[in-house]
Amino acid sequence: MSSLFESTYNPDVLSCIANLSNDEVFTPPELANKMLDMLPQEIWSDPKATFLDPACKSGVFLREIAKRLIEGLENEYPDLQERLDHIYKKQIFGIAITELTSLLSRRSLYCSKYPNSKYSVVHFDGPEGNVEYKRLHHTWDNGRCVWCGASQKEYDRDEALEQYAYEFIHLEKPEELFHMKFDVIIGNPPYQLSDGGNNASALPIYQKFVEQAKKLNPRFLVMITPSRWFSGGRGLDSYRASMLNDRRIRKLVDYEDANECFPGVDMSGGVSYFLWKRDYSGNCTVVNMKNGKADSLTRDLRRYDILIRSNRAIPIVDKVTARTNKFLSAYVSSQRPFGLRTYAKPSGRGDLTLRWRNGKGPIERSEVTVGGEWIDKWKVIVSRVVYEHAGGTDAQGKRRVLSILEVLGPKEVCTETYIVVKTFSSEAEARNCMEYLALKFPRFLISQVASAQMVNKKSFAFVPDVDFTKSWTDEELYNEYGLDKCEIDYIESHVKEMNPGDQDVD
Repeated sequence: MSSLFESTYNPDVLSCIANLSNDEVFTPPELANKMLDMLPQEIWSDPKATFLDPACKSGVFLREIAKRLIEGLENEYPDLQERLDHIYKKQIFGIAITELTSLLSRRSLYCSKYPNSKYSVVHFDGPEGNVEYKRLHHTWDNGRCVWCGASQKEYDRDEALEQYAYEFIHLEKPEELFHMKFDVIIGNPPYQLSDGGNNASALPIYQKFVEQAKKLNPRFLVMITPSRWFSGGRGLDSYRASMLNDRRIRKLVDYEDANECFPGVDMSGGVSYFLWKRDYSGNCTVVNMKNGKADSLTRDLRRYDILIRSNRAIPIVDKVTARTNKFLSAYVSSQRPFGLRTYAKPSGRGDLTLRWRNGKGPIERSEVTVGGEWIDKWKVIVSRVVYEHAGGTDAQGKRRVLSILEVLGPKEVCTETYIVVKTFSSEAEARNCMEYLALKFPRFLISQVASAQMVNKKSFAFVPDVDFTKSWTDEELYNEYGLDKCEIDYIESHVKEMNPGDQDVD
């Protein structure tokens, strides 16, 4: 009988839960432990150290913390029950994000969803223990929650339904939750809330958990979030500036492919976790993780107003910015270059031609509400959606980056499916620009900023505005910006060939 139990597959239930859904991204135990490994080893033998997970889902962080403390405090508390009572009652705390996850977290931590029951490994007087959940309501003002920005249209719902008003970010003074200081705050916060917009648009909220945690001023803060904040993300400009200028960020581990952290979860732009250390001030060690391999570089995150994720791209961008201060981002249009929404279609009449997602057709000039000065010029346009939006890199790790790259002539306009990169008086210059953007070097520079699904004005922040009265080759550009063989090989190994005007998706 013993051999049966030894040979039968017995997976960790929290590993199974981590693969259930994209809606709430549960943390696999392996990932939780990688994050805990960033903390100093001596903290696991400190009986006074306190830990908080402000966004409990499965309770995996609290469980893994408990396991480490149970081992680390054995000499301090030789009696196991005395040790458990101390750890669970005085050191480990959590705030669940929903009523369901509160039960799941308590079950993971206390071995019972009710820690005042006879099945709990320690006994509390109440049913919550140190993992609390409070059902809150949003505070509405002009259709938005004043705390988290949730849409009243989406979340002003029946009392019986989950409100998703997360307690930790609906407080002016988070320190009043447990009335204590925490040495470590760690977690995997909710990433976004639906805002009721078109195409299931969503509002990021993970940054609010990070900002609230910093207010508590713990010794250490460790959180995993989407990496979109590096260069883009709706409403994340001030958060990005704050993070890049925060000298207390000691380490940042970045996964371009979120599947390496969350198997089976599709998350464009990847994910990353960081160690924030209250008593540290200096450069940050950035670790690029790819296929299980790590590439580390300690650098000053303040170098640019975005975070260039690739360590090996840093010297390339540095060489470009050292040789020119003229970039295409100065010319790129806004999200809606002619005021025409994605769903706009040709009207069948008019003196203009509309480029929309299904081709071209006539449209009235009166329908164009902005960008009128570009109508009679030659225009280079690109699709706002990156080529890899549905699949990532190829088997060799190469990206195409740009999907559709075209030239529009005078009296041709486009919907917001596209952005205008630059306009010209002559067709020859426009075509030279299109051919330039099809080269590997410019697309590599775009890829350092366009880390998620979309290409926008900021994506061209490092793409030089060159002389478009002539055509260019990658070799000429490599020479122009002083790249060495290793840097050239790195670009060539990461960017696919692209023929100008080629729109095929392979």
